[in-house]
Amino acid sequence: MQTAVLAGGCFWGVEAVFEHVRGVRKVISGYAGGDRSTAHYETIGSGLTGHAESVQITFDPAVVTYGELLRIFFSVAHDPTQLNRQGPDTGTQYRSAIFYTDDAQRNLARSYIAELNKSGKFSGEIVTRVDPLKGFYPAEGYHQDFIAKNPNNPYVMFNDLPKIRDLKRLYPEYYQELAQR
Repeated sequence: MQTAVLAGGCFWGVEAVFEHVRGVRKVISGYAGGDRSTAHYETIGSGLTGHAESVQITFDPAVVTYGELLRIFFSVAHDPTQLNRQGPDTGTQYRSAIFYTDDAQRNLARSYIAELNKSGKFSGEIVTRVDPLKGFYPAEGYHQDFIAKNPNNPYVMFNDLPKIRDLKRLYPEYYQELAQR
């Protein structure tokens, strides 16, 4: 098993997307980019902690590769051209970021971003940061599996459920109804 840590706006939607990807064994919503002492939802909302709402993805690279996770991240899970925001959420805690765990992840992430920028796929430049993972801190329990527990929440219905539908439509080979746990 390997681990990826990605940030792309509110962690609820990013978590739900990756829970539906074949080969993903576990997804945890949490915080990365700041210190353990400030890894609390109420604190990170200030935008001053260095944290980004993130997800820690445990995956089987024999089923889905890190590169394939990045493809899904950039095309379905969020808009990588929005600086410090995603949809209605604004602030540095909602930034687009890849927190790499080793040189291979760093190099692959930087290469992929360069390819995307050259491709013209997006109307603007990719603003996704590529930073070393210094720590990942799980979010409070009520944030875990939020969409599964609250599918009729208006925020979820408008902002997050379309991402899962896009995953199923664009990447049927990766989509699964329920993530393996």
